[in-house]
Amino acid sequence: MSHDDLRRAGFKERTRVAAARERLLGAVTPHDRTERLPLGPADGRALAETVAAPNPVPGYDRAAMDGYAVRAEDTFGASDRSPKILSEEEGDVAPGEAVRVHTGSELPPGADAVVMIERTEVLGDEVEVYDAVAEGENVGAAGEDVAEGQPLYEPGHRLRPSDLGLLKSVGVREVDAYERPTVGVIPTGEELVQRDPAPGEVVETNGLTVSKLVQRWGAVPTYRDVVPDDPDAIRAAIQRDLTRDVVVTTGGSSVGERDYTPEVVDELGEVLVHGVALKPGHPVALGVVEGTPVLMLPGYPVACIINAVQFLRPVVKRIGHLPETPHPTVEATLARKIASEPGTRTYARVKLEETDDGPVATPTRASGSGVLSSVALADGWVVVPERSEGFEEGATVEVEDWEWSG
Repeated sequence: MSHDDLRRAGFKERTRVAAARERLLGAVTPHDRTERLPLGPADGRALAETVAAPNPVPGYDRAAMDGYAVRAEDTFGASDRSPKILSEEEGDVAPGEAVRVHTGSELPPGADAVVMIERTEVLGDEVEVYDAVAEGENVGAAGEDVAEGQPLYEPGHRLRPSDLGLLKSVGVREVDAYERPTVGVIPTGEELVQRDPAPGEVVETNGLTVSKLVQRWGAVPTYRDVVPDDPDAIRAAIQRDLTRDVVVTTGGSSVGERDYTPEVVDELGEVLVHGVALKPGHPVALGVVEGTPVLMLPGYPVACIINAVQFLRPVVKRIGHLPETPHPTVEATLARKIASEPGTRTYARVKLEETDDGPVATPTRASGSGVLSSVALADGWVVVPERSEGFEEGATVEVEDWEWSG
């Protein structure tokens, strides 16, 4: 379809969000590039190997309490009225002996139990024991936490700080991880400038915002210079970034006179979806060129962000073998009604306030797709599904924290 035909046709049909996402992800293939990393830089990365414990934790039998290491049989029959008397020694524990130990210290050879310090009394070079202990009592056995050879993580697991601590404790120093996906971010629009806008000019924000979101999602963005609304310039910019795992453009995705990007992508490859039933942000286009997904996000900042979260985030996760975990949500009472068009998924920005009756979500006054502050100053959004006409005041809703770094 020519540019003029597309502009005249407009968006007669809009693909539902789930179907658009499924169509896009069907064209996405996870990359197979890996690298060997020390534990520190591996934080947040997806493992490319199964990791098992080369060493047990603890690596030795250790005292689980402050007290005296003993042979359990030497304490049998001990009580407050009839304590057992043992010789206080150092080093190995022989029959009839006790050795002072502290929590976490290695159990001396010959000992098989620990008597808690409060159940003993030292008299000269002897120790009175007032409790009988069983073999293994108050002892952390070698491998009690992690056994030698125990599988810890499977490929695709995203490493967290606690995982790194566990790996270090078992003697792992390096891991094989998938490389971070690469994303070319191309802002388009001849009216865009980086600073000090003159009348008729607009400060470029979408490319910066998308680049930082991509970074939070585990990828490496390349934030390009602004490309004017010219088919040849847009074509060259997209072709340049086909070396990346994903190409993202911002602006020029609708059906206006200067919206050339979908047409260019359709010439170079295939537009899978153009127009999605979500609000704000329906004029998004999703395509693929030479096996590389190309996401054409709307130029209005709010619409751009919503589409990035809904479509770019799962693409980055899929390519980088990263789990697509859901956003954290907070259940809140709606302070004002939210209206929505049936058949369209609406993302209503809200502020959260803690009250004596629990969290209250207040929709932001600014509802337009170009009002960036309505997102930046909000605490999250409420998703109104396609089947609903909205939520009434006082309804219990879930507020998504979409800026969560996972």
